[in-house]
Amino acid sequence: MVKRTRYATEVRQRAVRLVFEHEKEYESQWAAIRSIASKIGCSAETLRKWVRQAERDQGCREGLTTEDRERLKVLERENRELRRANEILRKASAYFAQAELDRRQK
Repeated sequence: MVKRTRYATEVRQRAVRLVFEHEKEYESQWAAIRSIASKIGCSAETLRKWVRQAERDQGCREGLTTEDRERLKVLERENRELRRANEILRKASAYFAQAELDRRQK
């Protein structure tokens, strides 16, 4: 299941690049984000999140990079599948063990 985003990757990258290029022209990064967000048609908070993630990806900010996040999602999904498979195997084992005990008594 792929999550559909409203903004194309190119739009996100361009908006983030604009913030980095023009933040010196504003009194703060937040002012630059608000200004650029209104020009590209997204909310300032959305653009702020994109900028923060870009800073993490560049190593300027603490936290998980985009690549690390994707890897974590894959590992968590695999972990869920393995737990589900183990539970099925555990139940099947108990069922067959009980069937074997019932068969011996007859």
